[in-house]
Amino acid sequence: MMLGERLLASLAIISSVLAQGSGIKELSQVVIFTPPSTYTDPRVLYARTAQLPNDDILATWENYSPEPPAVYFPVYKSTDKGATWTALSNVTDQSYGYGLRYQPFLYVLPEDFAGYKKGDVLLAGSSIPTNLSSTHLELYGSKDSGETWEFLSHVAAGGQASPNNGLTPVWEPFLLLHNGKLIYYYSDQRDPAHGQKIVHQTSTDLINWGDVVDDVAYPTYSQRPGMPTLALLPNGQYIYTYEYGGGPNPANSGTFPVYYRLSSDPESFNSATHHVLQTTDGTVPTGSPYVVWSSAGGVNGTIIVSSGCCSEIYINEALGAEGAWKKVSTPEGVSYTRSLHVFQEDQSQLLIAGGGHLPPSTTNKVTLSVMKVPS
Repeated sequence: MMLGERLLASLAIISSVLAQGSGIKELSQVVIFTPPSTYTDPRVLYARTAQLPNDDILATWENYSPEPPAVYFPVYKSTDKGATWTALSNVTDQSYGYGLRYQPFLYVLPEDFAGYKKGDVLLAGSSIPTNLSSTHLELYGSKDSGETWEFLSHVAAGGQASPNNGLTPVWEPFLLLHNGKLIYYYSDQRDPAHGQKIVHQTSTDLINWGDVVDDVAYPTYSQRPGMPTLALLPNGQYIYTYEYGGGPNPANSGTFPVYYRLSSDPESFNSATHHVLQTTDGTVPTGSPYVVWSSAGGVNGTIIVSSGCCSEIYINEALGAEGAWKKVSTPEGVSYTRSLHVFQEDQSQLLIAGGGHLPPSTTNKVTLSVMKVPS
């Protein structure tokens, strides 16, 4: 048995032992938050979660409360593996005052970094005025497990918050700490050569940011890759998922099929081969993907992808090889975008969170489900 196989086998054994005492129960569409009827359509959207070192779970989402005052990102906490939730804090716009409006992302630091400790929490998101006239990707931090938040820095700024070619917004952030740098990935419409592309910038101090680097940029102007997420695999490669707007339409899947790339360097994806995510039954999921990796499953663990089209998830136990994707049912409903989280105390358990549909939608709620990682 190779070293990597022995390591994964050991992780599976550890996960099995932990599962016996983890207290994690399967859950189906538990309601984290029901917005009041006074909220603006779509009321809530774009749920994201993260897990603290003490195993508590945090959740946040787009929150369309009446204005004024300016909108904010609520943060709720669960101390019982997602079964019940309480309000913890609100992340408000401490810089421009426009309101933290779109696409929050929570990230728990895996190590000490730039004055923050391992286990402290970062939040990325977009400050946008009520009239949607500009977009500002921001970074906030919490040193007390999400109870209070401080503004850290502006990362990127763009134009009107509308997904039309020719406009110049920046949005859809995702964070990763790698080799002493925080990587801030996002979708970028500012380049006149591209309707939209995916890029990243890096920082070593959470304040100053480097040049914009292309991650996925297609030569045809009308094509719009977006909504990046990524996960580290046990072979040292990263899988980078995105929606490929305006591109190929495999299996008549829709206008935003899910694609992915593989690279050993999380700052170098633009030259990597792209792959369409197509399951063994011919399904090509569309829209708003999210990817995680679990040590549970086969010898290589399991890649898990969610998308905005469907309740199902898509799994791959072959390190992302084409032809190895399978479609699996879940208890969580369809949302415009859902986040995935593999429990750190039991890698065989998966949390799926959603915030409902794009407008018009006045019935959205923030919900989550917990299920066993399929194999």
